[in-house]
Amino acid sequence: LEMDARIRSIIEPELILPAVGQGAIGVECRQGDAETEALIAVLNDGETTYRVAAERAMNKYLNGGCQVPIGSYAELVDDQLWLRGLVGDPSGETLLFSEARAPVTQAEELGIRVAKDLLSQGAGDILAQVGVSPESDH
Repeated sequence: LEMDARIRSIIEPELILPAVGQGAIGVECRQGDAETEALIAVLNDGETTYRVAAERAMNKYLNGGCQVPIGSYAELVDDQLWLRGLVGDPSGETLLFSEARAPVTQAEELGIRVAKDLLSQGAGDILAQVGVSPESDH
């Protein structure tokens, strides 16, 4: 985009975890539309697929959504997914953090493991403050 001169600083995930799936592009098409599926197949990035799968599994387990104080960031490190997740209370006084690693083939299980760890730290109480009850579905 040739806008590098406008960048003041890069916010690394070590400082602030982004929202689930932040930066990933999702493309939908009609089910069974082979022609369109073939056209958009070149847009698929395997690494991104695994990363987003782990992040979304964590978010789903916590019953997260756009208005819920949940952050996550998955990256591929040495052929393993490294998922970091957090839940924060609305006041910003409490942040719960968890991280774990797993093979890319276990992306969803990794997300659930991080979610369970966050719940064990008290994330359910924080999420209840915004009307979310993750335990009710599990």
